[in-house]
Amino acid sequence: MKSRNLSSSADFDELSVLRSIARGTASETGEDFFTALVANLMGTMGTMGAWVAAYSETDRTLRALSMKLGDQWLYDFLYPIDGTPCQVVIQERRVVHIPDRIIELYRNDPRLRQHGAVSYMGVPLLGTDGSIIGQLAVLDDKPMPADPRVTAIFEIFAHRAAAELRRVRAERAIREREAQLSRLLESAMDAIVVLDDGLRVVLMNPAARRIFGHSEQSSLGCDFRSLLEADAQQRLSESARELTHPARESSSLWLAGGLRAKSSQGRPFQAEATLSRYQADDRSWFTLILRDVEERLGAEERIRSLLRETELLRSELSSLQTFEPIIGVSKALLAALKQVSSVAPTDTSVLLLGETGTGKELFARAIHAGSKRAHKPMIRVNCGAIPANLIESELFGHEKGAFTGATNRRDGRFTLADGGSLFLDELGELPLELQPKLLRVLQEGELEPVGSSRTIKVDVRIIAATHRDLAEHVRQGMFRQDLFYRLNVFPITVPPLRDRQEDIPALAQAFVDKFARRLGRSIAPLSEPVLSRLRAYGWPGNVRELENVAERGVIVSTKGVFDIDRALPDARLPPPKLPSTPEVSGQSRILSIKELEAFERSNIVRALEAAAWKVSGPNGAAALLEINVSTLNSRMRALDIRRPRRR
Repeated sequence: MKSRNLSSSADFDELSVLRSIARGTASETGEDFFTALVANLMGTMGTMGAWVAAYSETDRTLRALSMKLGDQWLYDFLYPIDGTPCQVVIQERRVVHIPDRIIELYRNDPRLRQHGAVSYMGVPLLGTDGSIIGQLAVLDDKPMPADPRVTAIFEIFAHRAAAELRRVRAERAIREREAQLSRLLESAMDAIVVLDDGLRVVLMNPAARRIFGHSEQSSLGCDFRSLLEADAQQRLSESARELTHPARESSSLWLAGGLRAKSSQGRPFQAEATLSRYQADDRSWFTLILRDVEERLGAEERIRSLLRETELLRSELSSLQTFEPIIGVSKALLAALKQVSSVAPTDTSVLLLGETGTGKELFARAIHAGSKRAHKPMIRVNCGAIPANLIESELFGHEKGAFTGATNRRDGRFTLADGGSLFLDELGELPLELQPKLLRVLQEGELEPVGSSRTIKVDVRIIAATHRDLAEHVRQGMFRQDLFYRLNVFPITVPPLRDRQEDIPALAQAFVDKFARRLGRSIAPLSEPVLSRLRAYGWPGNVRELENVAERGVIVSTKGVFDIDRALPDARLPPPKLPSTPEVSGQSRILSIKELEAFERSNIVRALEAAAWKVSGPNGAAALLEINVSTLNSRMRALDIRRPRRR
């Protein structure tokens, strides 16, 4: 039962309302808090609907954190603010109250009419810096007269919502920063110590605890100067004071000569050090990094290698998170997938052949996922995207000073893929001079980084892909024959989309659904005329082109129906092949009138079938043939073209 509207209550008790808010939300946080807040707001103000939403300034949209209209809860509802009463709330940064006849003011917002909206009130939610971070709003199916008490209570709800939204954002940011800091500190080979403004230990990373011989608990809160000898204690104190001096511009300091420290067992040691200062919670905090000179150089090198590996693995993880199943039931696709299932459990090298855009990388991931190496990463290298003078270093790594710009040692993709799989995409672009070194790695399982004489053993499964004819490249001397045979152990041809006509509807619908979810839109299932247009297109870009068309179509489709004309504006029915015209004295044979009529009749029938025998309209056969509807009807009568009867 809906609560009575506050504006109609003569004995309005603000204190009771505040108690209601507190009781309804005190035990909740995050999403549960917003749900409780919305429920309490509707009950207190007696409105038909209410919501609290987060604002994205980038795309000018509001995403509902909690939304209820009538008896229905709407989750993750995303809507643009332009043309809605919410736009005024956000842009003018004020409470907006429309007491009656809201539909007349916003005729272009169909959602208002859909819910029978009559009145509205919205207020912006502000961040600590004054920026707009969200909005709180109510919607009612009856007038909402102006009442300062109602507005005051509404703003109280808004303050509670803004405070919780700020808390959630801050908590998320803190978690992210803490996770990043934890990863950095845990993986660092240097000793890192965080000190408060009294130079007491707040945190020691594992390397620091090993150096000083302290456990995590015993180190916390102790005065770090107790771990230093007398002269070093004074120097650390002076350096901290120097960093906190108002006139100092830099927030870090290199302690030349280092500090004389001692472990918990009393063992003294010399450590070079850097001290940096940062400000948080109106206090000064210090980060002290201690290391031996040689260990520092080695540690920096290893950290860079780990960061690079982390970035590669993050990229691979991102690819895996967006990994899509291979969709289709066509004979050509099923035959290729049968080969994948046969070779995946082995360690055999696989060569994926096929045109660009057919999805060779998906096949490579399927092979890796079905192998015993699936618990290890699959590292991808695009041989055509890396400059020829850098691809050797990219594959095999290099030593410091191996070439101009090689300021540090770096592991190659083979080393990073050790124990897993290496996907060599665009193999046909591999420089000829690099192919012997690749062959040695495949044969011997060992490599030498650029500028190094040391040999590194690797265990890597090779999955290669190319859209080029490697056999022809071998005949032309552009690709080594022995390398070709080494890689061509198990070739799999990924079929082009034109050979997978049966798969086009399922693929297109899957892509449309994916992009519709991503953009927060609702698109009706693809109609038969749309599918006919898609099947009739030649798809020179294969599945990748179909995916692009689906994304473009979802973007331009504003009425919930896939707009094939704007998604595929240049698509035309492929012209039928002309009858064989043998050469006569160097010229093609001239077609007879009957042959021309047969050709025309066949072309019109194909257009009618593609348009589901619809003659007129934007998706009709006349539009496909680019002729007038009357002209097409006339030619159909002349050529006796009739729609087949349904059985």
